[in-house]
Amino acid sequence: MEAALLGLCNWSTLGVCAALKLPQISAVLAARSARGLSLPSLLLELAGFLVFLRYQCYYGYPPLTYLEYPILIAQDVILLLCIFHFNGNVKQATPYIAVLVSSWFVLALQKWIIDLAMQE
Repeated sequence: MEAALLGLCNWSTLGVCAALKLPQISAVLAARSARGLSLPSLLLELAGFLVFLRYQCYYGYPPLTYLEYPILIAQDVILLLCIFHFNGNVKQATPYIAVLVSSWFVLALQKWIIDLAMQE
């Protein structure tokens, strides 16, 4: 019974995370405007998700404890691309994407780097 309840909780969490940003993404696409989206707040959220996901992977936590974070990161990247697309220049997203991808590798170069990133 406990295993079934835990499985239900895990899958329901994944389902909620998968649908979390979909209304926002669909509203942005329907309006064909990124008005109301804040680039700094989106980047901060994306960085937080990325650091937490890398921390979980680095220390070998079970995938079910962090499986929703790749979903949330993908949705934030879609919103990031929407911001630049509707502001007229998708090429400006390239440095942001490059920094996010390179930070995935930089965070795991040394143990102190990932630990420092998780400090309050």
